Parts: sequence; C-alpha cells; structure tokens
Amino acid sequence: MHKSLLMGTVAAAGLLVAAAASADTLGDVQARGVLKCGINTGLAGFAFPDADGRWEGFDVAVCRAVAAAVLDDPEAVEFVPTTTATRFTTLSSGEVDVLSRNSTWTYTRDADLGLDFTTINYFDGQGFIVPVELGVTSATELDGATVCVQTGTTTELNLSDFFRTHDMSYNPVPVENNIEGRQQYLAGACDTYTTDASGLAATRATFENPEEHIILPEIISKEPLGPVVRQGDDTWGDIVRWTLYALLNAEEMGITQANVAEIAATQNENPEINRMLGMEGDFGAMLGLPNDWAVKVIAAVGNYGEIFDRYIGVDTAIGLERGLNAQWTDGGLMYAMPFR
Repeated sequence: MHKSLLMGTVAAAGLLVAAAASADTLGDVQARGVLKCGINTGLAGFAFPDADGRWEGFDVAVCRAVAAAVLDDPEAVEFVPTTTATRFTTLSSGEVDVLSRNSTWTYTRDADLGLDFTTINYFDGQGFIVPVELGVTSATELDGATVCVQTGTTTELNLSDFFRTHDMSYNPVPVENNIEGRQQYLAGACDTYTTDASGLAATRATFENPEEHIILPEIISKEPLGPVVRQGDDTWGDIVRWTLYALLNAEEMGITQANVAEIAATQNENPEINRMLGMEGDFGAMLGLPNDWAVKVIAAVGNYGEIFDRYIGVDTAIGLERGLNAQWTDGGLMYAMPFR
C-alpha cells in the first residue's frame, strides 16, 4: 500500500476510535430531554398505537423504562417506527438512541454492523401459520407450499434452511413487513405465513376469525430478541442492559409497580433489594444516574412479569404463555445478573 494511503487509513481508523471513545449518548439524551426509540411500525402486543394514538406494547415499555431511568420521565420518548429494512441503519445513523423492535441477536448483526445487543427480553422461535381448512397439522407437510416471508430477515434464511433440511420445496412470496404479510396471507396469496411465533400470535389476534387459523407446532429456529445500541458507548449499553435486569430482578424479588415506593422507603432484610433500589451503596453513580433510578423504572412500567402479562400474556388477545420467558426459578430462561 502507498504510504499516503496507509497514513490516511490509519488516520481514519484513529478518528473512528476517537469518535467511539467520545460517544456520550446519555449526555445527548439528557441534553435533548427526550429519548429517541426505534420501534416496530405496528405489531399487536409489542408496539401499537392505541385509540388515542399513544404507543403501547411490550417493546414500547422498554423505551419508557429507559426514559424513566435517564430522564425521570417515562413519557419523554419520541417513538420512531422502523421497518425490517431500515431498523439497523436508523440506529447506526444516530436517528434513534436505542432500538426496541423484536430484532434477533445473531453473529453477523452483533459483529458486523457496529451494533451491540444489550440482553434478551424475549426468547422466541420461528413458526408457521396456516388456515385450518388447509388441513395441515405439521410444518413437515408443507412440501410445495407458497410461503409469505419478510425479505432481508433471519426469517427468510431460516425458511430456506428448514425446507432444505427436510428435502422439501416451496415458493416464496416476498413481503416487506408484517402488515403486508398479513394482507397477502389473508388474501390467499400464500398457503402459510412464517415469522417469529410471537409475531404470528400477535398477527392472528387481529384476524376477524382467529379460530380459523392455527400456528403449527414446529419451532424451526432460535430467535433471541432484545434491545440494540450502537457500539462505542459502553455506559449507554450498560444503562439499557441494567434497566432490563432491574425489571427482571424486580419480578424475582416480588417488587411491583404498586409496592416499589413502599419497599424503597425502608431498609430491607434482602441487601440486594437495598442495592438495586438505591438504599445501599452508590450504584447509580456508576452509570451516571441517581441511586434510585431503578425505583423510577419499576414505578413507571412495573416489573418484567407485569409488562408481559399486560401486553402479550395469556389473558390478552395475544395469549402467550411465559414458556422460555419465565423466570429461571420457574423453569424459564429469564435470569438477570445480580446487583452487587
């Protein structure tokens, strides 16, 4: 390589390192007074506008929780709807501070996009939905089927792997997003629609006659979903990560939206509760936050279980069991790191 080119490359690399080292998303958010959060364009239970146009949902609650932690105001959020095609570039470009949009943690996304997945807030897997009248009861019976699938997603790759592994053929019907997938499927343009099983449950809940459609039993992939931040700002990543851990630990410890203020008012026999709620140590300062930041988070949105039950649990139209998303003490995979 020519010396001048080499020096230019080194200089560019140095600028990138310097930019990463000087990143201060927390400072930017606090100076702005608003958290910019990337969400889905619309997915029942996860991110949807209510009758008054207010965004609600499982992923939306994560945005409000982070805003409560860093701004002491869960309403100080600007929600930015993103598609599967734009979600990561919207984050990379700085248009949003965090992406909370049912996105799968994969090797290439983690290592090649300049992004960091903070932790997993929903363990999912890809499935298939079919009309009951199709007479199919297993995904292994879909040989020759037409399949609606979102392009540019892990879903598309998993679909190919599944049919190849089972020596079956299929005809893909590409769709840009879940809204189009729903429309095409209901219009009969495909025999089956495939996406994350939680997304299928959310989509079926919006059908006029949901009982006329079944989600097949096979789960053909691992889809660990969680919030994403840009690489190069470890403190901001820690804030998003530990906000989720606070929600999980609160559920495990029996701390709820209704009782958190009372519990935080007195010393507890459990020292971890005291540390998490800011009554012992100086844990908030380690993240540049007040020591009672977790109290504000839980008071704003409740604990993880409350959020799950409110938006996507068995008593909602989505009707999801906790399954893998149960606490580790209940046989699930949800396991928060300790406040110590």
